[in-house]
Amino acid sequence: MSSIHHHAPDLLRIATAGSVDDGKSTLVGRLLYDTKSVLADQIDAVTKASVDRGLEGPDLSLLVDGLRAEREQGITIDVAYRYFATPARSFVLADTPGHVQYTRNTVSGASTAQLVILLVDARNGVVSQTRRHAAVMALLGVPQLVLAVNKIDLVEDAASVYAEISAEFAELTRSLGWSAEQVISIPVSALNGDNVATRSENTSFYDGPTLIEHLETVPNLTDRKQVGLRFPVQYVIRPRTPEFPDYRGYAGQIAAGRVSVGDEVVILPSGTRTTVSQIDTADGQLATAHTGRSVTILLSDDVDASRGDLIASAVDAPEPVQQFSATVCWLAEKALRPGARLLLKHGTKTTQAIVGSLEVLFDEQNLSLVDAPDTVELNQIGRIAIQTAEPIAADDYQVNRESGSFLLIDPQGGNTLGAGLVGDALENLHLTAAPELV
Repeated sequence: MSSIHHHAPDLLRIATAGSVDDGKSTLVGRLLYDTKSVLADQIDAVTKASVDRGLEGPDLSLLVDGLRAEREQGITIDVAYRYFATPARSFVLADTPGHVQYTRNTVSGASTAQLVILLVDARNGVVSQTRRHAAVMALLGVPQLVLAVNKIDLVEDAASVYAEISAEFAELTRSLGWSAEQVISIPVSALNGDNVATRSENTSFYDGPTLIEHLETVPNLTDRKQVGLRFPVQYVIRPRTPEFPDYRGYAGQIAAGRVSVGDEVVILPSGTRTTVSQIDTADGQLATAHTGRSVTILLSDDVDASRGDLIASAVDAPEPVQQFSATVCWLAEKALRPGARLLLKHGTKTTQAIVGSLEVLFDEQNLSLVDAPDTVELNQIGRIAIQTAEPIAADDYQVNRESGSFLLIDPQGGNTLGAGLVGDALENLHLTAAPELV
C-alpha cells in the first residue's frame, strides 16, 4: 500500500457551522491557539490589536477574521480552510459563515467533512438556523456531529440550560436519522477556553471529553459504501513529439476508489471497455493510485474519450442517465420553477438541463415534507426531476458523495444556483416526528 493510504486515517476533515455571533471565529481561533498552530508574531499582533480595543486579553477571533472587509462588517463571508494538529491527529477545518444567505458556503464546507462542529449560543439555544444547518448536514451525509454549547459562562444555572439544549438537539438529530453514538454535546466557552483543550472547573455537571479530546479520538469515518474507480477526465494529453509519437493520456483527479495497472475499466457514457496500461504522475509512474491523487491514465486500446467522460471500474460502473430525481439546496435569490433551463455540472462534464416537476419541499423547521410546491426558494431544500441534454454517469449520493453530487449553474451569468445530490436523500431522513406525514 502507498504511504498516502497509510496516513489517511490520521487526518480528520471537520467543518464549523452556526448562527451569527455564536462565536465560531473565536472557537476556531481558540483551537488554533490551544494547539499552538499559530506563529508567535501572529499572537503578538492579535494581542496588541485587542489591547488597543480596550480588551484585557487577546481576541482570538482576530486570528481567523483576517480580511479587513470581514472585520469591518463583523461577519465572516466565505469558507476559510484552517490547518492544525495535535500529537494524535491532523485536522483540516472548513470555517463557514453563519448568515442564512451564505448557506451555499455551509454546503460547500460540509460536503467533504467527516465531522461538523455546530455551535449554539447558550443564551439562545437551538434556533431556526441551527435546525437548518442540522438538516443540511443530514442531507449531506455528515457522519458525526458535535454540538458546542458556547458562552456557557454567560448563563445562570448552566447545568439546566445545557441539559435542556442538549435534549432538544438530541431529539432533532434523532429525527434527522443520526444515532446517539454519532452526536455529542459539549458545553464550552470559546472566549475563556472552557472544555476546548482543557477541562473546565466551571462545568462540574459535565463529565465528558473536551472538544479536542473528542476530535482526537472520534472514529475517522469515510463514505459509508466503498465504490470502485471514479475518474472524471479533465483533459487529454497528446504531446505529438518524436519522443512520444503515440502518447495519449487522460489527466484528472481520482474522485473515488483506486486504480492499478491492469485494471479493467469502462469509459462512460459510451460503455467502451479497456484496461489500464500505465499511470503517470509528475513524480514518475505508479502501480496504484488512490482517491484524491492527480494522475494521467493510459489505456491499452485507442478509445474515444474526452473531457467530461468518466473512467470507472468495470465491476460497479454507474449506469449513465438523462432523467433522474435529485435533492437540491437552492442558493439563488430568484426562485426555482418547473421548466427552468440551466447548466448541470457533474465532475468535469457540463451539460444543458431542464427542471421538470418540483416533487417535494423539505420543511427543516417542522421536519415535514410539502408535496408539489410551486417554487423552491432561496436556501430551501427540495426534490426535483431533471432531464439533461447528454447522459451523465453519476452514482446515487448515498453510495458516494463525490460522484453523486452536482451543481446547477446559470447559463447566462455562470453563477452557481443550486447544489444537488443525485437520488432521494430526503427518504433517508427519519421524518416520523412530523404530523404532516401521518
